[in-house]
Amino acid sequence: MRFSRALQSSPHSHPSPDGQLIATLLPSSIVIRHIKSLDILRTIKLPPDLSSGVTSFIWSPSSAKLLVAVVDQVHIFSARDGNFHGTARIPSSPAKPAFVDFGATDREVCIWSPFGIKLTLINFASSKATEISNPKFYNATSATKGCSFRSSTHHLALLTRSSGKDMISIHSPGTREIDRSWYPDTIDAQGLVWTPDGKWLVVWESSAQPPRVLFYTSDGHLFKDWRGVPLSHAPLDMGVQYGAGVRIVTLSPDGQRAAVANGSTCICILNTPSMVEAMRLSHPHVVEPRDTLQIWQEQNTFPSTGSFSLPEFIKAAQPVTPHWTTPNNLPELVSGCNLAKFDCSSSLLATRLEDAPGTIWIWDISSSDLRAVLMYHANVTKLEWHPVQPELLLARCEGDNYGSLVFAWDPLSNGPRSLDMAPQFPGTFNGKTHATWIRTTTESAAIFYSNNTTCMVASLADSDQETLPWEDDPPPISPNSHQGNMGMQSSPTSASVAEYAEDSIFIDVDDDTSELDDTFQFISQ
Repeated sequence: MRFSRALQSSPHSHPSPDGQLIATLLPSSIVIRHIKSLDILRTIKLPPDLSSGVTSFIWSPSSAKLLVAVVDQVHIFSARDGNFHGTARIPSSPAKPAFVDFGATDREVCIWSPFGIKLTLINFASSKATEISNPKFYNATSATKGCSFRSSTHHLALLTRSSGKDMISIHSPGTREIDRSWYPDTIDAQGLVWTPDGKWLVVWESSAQPPRVLFYTSDGHLFKDWRGVPLSHAPLDMGVQYGAGVRIVTLSPDGQRAAVANGSTCICILNTPSMVEAMRLSHPHVVEPRDTLQIWQEQNTFPSTGSFSLPEFIKAAQPVTPHWTTPNNLPELVSGCNLAKFDCSSSLLATRLEDAPGTIWIWDISSSDLRAVLMYHANVTKLEWHPVQPELLLARCEGDNYGSLVFAWDPLSNGPRSLDMAPQFPGTFNGKTHATWIRTTTESAAIFYSNNTTCMVASLADSDQETLPWEDDPPPISPNSHQGNMGMQSSPTSASVAEYAEDSIFIDVDDDTSELDDTFQFISQ
């Protein structure tokens, strides 16, 4: 393992999707660093009314823009260069926006109103906005389930609900006017998503209903109505056919597979070109090691004292049983798969069951075999495949003892690798932590890790000869650098709010649902 020097951070500090920059939101500015050098690329000074109450701070998908949202304003800034500054002002409201995110492009922003009153799409390129009433999902944890942007054309598919009926609408990429809308044959649809190639729109029914997944063509015609009928050559699975309905639907990055999970311990894999079930993955209650199956069990205590130590993993040589939860006198036991993710090559699928939250199951899709089982003493809270390196998994667990720990696994490793970040951080290690892969092109993968005050980059490199994502030798500290900022140097470029005036957009979003043609202004100074 190799670690970069510690850098100043905040509760809002994130690497860019392309893996080249780190953006940190400070009380009065945004600091943007190059990951390669860890030097400051630029500092963006924020307006005075953005000094507190930040609800969202996110990168655009292309890594060119940054979004900062507070209760009554949304700001977009250029990340690398240029003086673009877009502002959308939201009228005073008793409640803040439920969720704010980028749309299909860097200059489109989606704002979900509280209680699902409306979805506002703001186009900063045209200085116009469009309002759509009654989005079905609007909270930060669920809003993206009800909308999806088509990758090839940027058409928006939106799930709304009014008068007790679901409705799907397709909106044009330029004006966001409705191209087509229809009422799907669902009682309580729980999500929709375009396939990666944009050829199909997938909609699934609530888990309270029988299993059902609908596949529509891009123009809204129903192509396939999948109802969980068992495979003809497989034993009858009562859980899939008659158990709880669909809980999650996950599409593979290559668009060739769809994983459908319900309240049973089975996951159905569909071939998306034909929408026919190709295989069924069944989680066994007792796992037996084989030549093609590795079982790793966590060991993290000293036998004599019982004190916590850095977890190590032992390979099981005999059949083992994962820790399955029990009803515990609850009125209803929640079961089934609640997390499923394909790796970037679409060859592996990682799953987690509600019944066994401390176990990760990794499946080989080509052979439909269980490849590995990773057993932890705590509940697994995060699974993340590397964005460009196949078969490389990051995992995290809940609990105070696991706050500074990150686990990395690949099929060739000797079990999950335990990374303890606490010894690398200066001072007392505390606060909420965040860990994610960095999209690097180096041979060894890298992880971005931060808490409320400090962040750093960690590489999985095993030797000094391997190339690191950053320069190993820190540059000298500038006399003008900020004191106590852990290597934070003065920025070579600094953009103030006044400098953005040449390319600024100000949009006032009306608080009612009337026509908005006369409520927006484009101001150029």
